Amino acid sequence: MPRPDGLRHYLKAVPTQPVAGKRPLVIVLHGSGASAAQVLGMAFPPSPLSVWLEIAEREQLVVVAPDGTKRRGERAWNDGFAAIASNPQVDDVGFIDAIIDRAIAEDDVDPERIHVIGVSKGGMMAYRLAAELGPRLAAFSAVLAGMPVHAAYPMPAIPLSALIVAGTADPFIPYSGGKFRHTLWFLAPMLGIETTTTVWRELAGLSEVPDIVPVAAHTSRAVTRAIRYTWSGDASAQQVRLLKIEGGGHAEPSRKKRYPGLFERFPGLQNADLEIAEEAWSFFKEKQRSAAAAHI
Repeated sequence: MPRPDGLRHYLKAVPTQPVAGKRPLVIVLHGSGASAAQVLGMAFPPSPLSVWLEIAEREQLVVVAPDGTKRRGERAWNDGFAAIASNPQVDDVGFIDAIIDRAIAEDDVDPERIHVIGVSKGGMMAYRLAAELGPRLAAFSAVLAGMPVHAAYPMPAIPLSALIVAGTADPFIPYSGGKFRHTLWFLAPMLGIETTTTVWRELAGLSEVPDIVPVAAHTSRAVTRAIRYTWSGDASAQQVRLLKIEGGGHAEPSRKKRYPGLFERFPGLQNADLEIAEEAWSFFKEKQRSAAAAHI
């Protein structure tokens, strides 16, 4: 796709079977140093988010995985962390906005059912898109990512359904906020995960008291534990959910796509009690763009 800041690339999966009506769109954002190919399972290590390809065929939705801009040989996003000078200075918000336009025009995508999910730095980019493209989205998910303390974009003003996923033992993303020293220049101070969740909950005007449901353990020997905290029980309305992985590291929960054993030595433990892409689709499935947002 030609852009003012150069040629940009993305991968797209469209179901093979025809469908009556329009399809939802899910935009999947890779982490720093990864790629669209990796997040869709075509490069090592295959990402748990590649399960979106199975969901796309089964549920008749369109999946798009954009590539970030190369920086120091790795692909990265202009995720809005003002304190990170090395972020690529490109218009990634405009790039994703253009992808949405093209998908609506070419792939019969429903403009009322557009969703974004990102992991790690892709999750940080998802927060920026939720803040700046909120009127276009039905819901978003940020996985293993926090919002910046000092942002290069305005705080969100449009209520939006949010699924936030985080591990309490993540060595990169401090669950309680701030910044780990060993992340050096790569990361900047961020809000705590529960503080971030509160931002979206309060914006949606939801009660302070969540519905708390532990996820059934996949095995009796499990050393991590997944718990869902959900504000609003109506899956078709404004809803905010925190999926807290107690003891979880910097690895997306998955049963099907397990990272190699050596990854657990530093990124940390990978929960196997659920499949992150299926969790996100379950959250997204009934969500539509709000009537108020559609007129902004």
